[in-house]
Amino acid sequence: MLTSPSPGGSVDPRQMPDADPSSVPAEPSGGSRYMLMVVSGLLALGLGLGAAALPVPYVVESAGPTFNTLGQDGDKPVISISGRESFPAQGNLDLTTVVMTGGPKSPATIFDVFGGWVDPSKAVYPEELIYPKGTTAEETVKQSEVAMESSQENAVAAALRELDIPFEQKLTVAGLSEESPSEGKIQEGDVLTSINGKPVSSMAVIQEELSAGAGAAAAVVVDRNGSSVTESVTPVKNQAGRYVLGVLLASDFTFPFDVKISLENVGGPSAGMMFALGIVDNLEPGDLTGGKHVAGTGTISADGAVGPIGGIAQKMIGARQHGATMFLAPAANCADVVGHVPDGLQVVKVETLADARASVERLGNGQDTKGLPTCTNN
Repeated sequence: MLTSPSPGGSVDPRQMPDADPSSVPAEPSGGSRYMLMVVSGLLALGLGLGAAALPVPYVVESAGPTFNTLGQDGDKPVISISGRESFPAQGNLDLTTVVMTGGPKSPATIFDVFGGWVDPSKAVYPEELIYPKGTTAEETVKQSEVAMESSQENAVAAALRELDIPFEQKLTVAGLSEESPSEGKIQEGDVLTSINGKPVSSMAVIQEELSAGAGAAAAVVVDRNGSSVTESVTPVKNQAGRYVLGVLLASDFTFPFDVKISLENVGGPSAGMMFALGIVDNLEPGDLTGGKHVAGTGTISADGAVGPIGGIAQKMIGARQHGATMFLAPAANCADVVGHVPDGLQVVKVETLADARASVERLGNGQDTKGLPTCTNN
């Protein structure tokens, strides 16, 4: 005899009188069912953990350690000077760092990213905003080392220029920008010697002459393989509104004494300003800080211009955690400063090394620092 299908659309053989009971699978016991559930759960957990451990295309920035440019890194002074009298200084002029989780060197996991999202002291960015697509770990390390070396040379030049100590700077053409007005006139390897009759002793000389000319053709003299060549170049405006020759310049410095900067496991250009301040303090009698605790960040050019950096919110947190009461921030980073200043930290915006030096001197002399420039919403 046939039975009706069960509500699920299948037939239950146990309801068939002619079915062989031995052919019907036995239901699992309570213990077996529990073990099955445990194994299934562990399997699902393992798969979930495995998936979560896979790299994701994000970078997490968090506050890193600080290093006193007036102090030691291990058993070596961060800044040492030979060939000229120096004056080891007291106080703190801390350079600040960020720890980067993610990217070619150490890919981030979903746990890292989720932790960054829920922790207000951290920041999470898509990886391509920090590292160009296709960048390898080796390229990242090399770029960081080159940037650090360049920042140290610029820091020495900026400090000596701030103290009116003469040195030699040779500007060599490393290449031409796209659609350069110097195309066909200035070549890679040329050394700029003068512009409109003025010796090119720094990048500032070129910028001043082009600005004064307001777009007029400039007489540029270069040394080309030992021969002097004069060319007339009509500058163009760049995106920043400055007149430029459209050449990429590399600096070659000759300093009158040796300045050595020893700092391991730190790369990039953002320590430049604090290195320069530390060099100034070591070359001048007395203590620039007056024994106070100052931190900061910013790139530095040989002319003393302070440039923007990344991760400033995390760097301010790290500075305050390590005891700083004043923080020197590049003016170009003000939009990232507003709303992220930790309690107890005074942030002073600076555009040049001279600005930074004057601010620290004011604090060190015990003067009121409330009037120093700061970042605002305006």
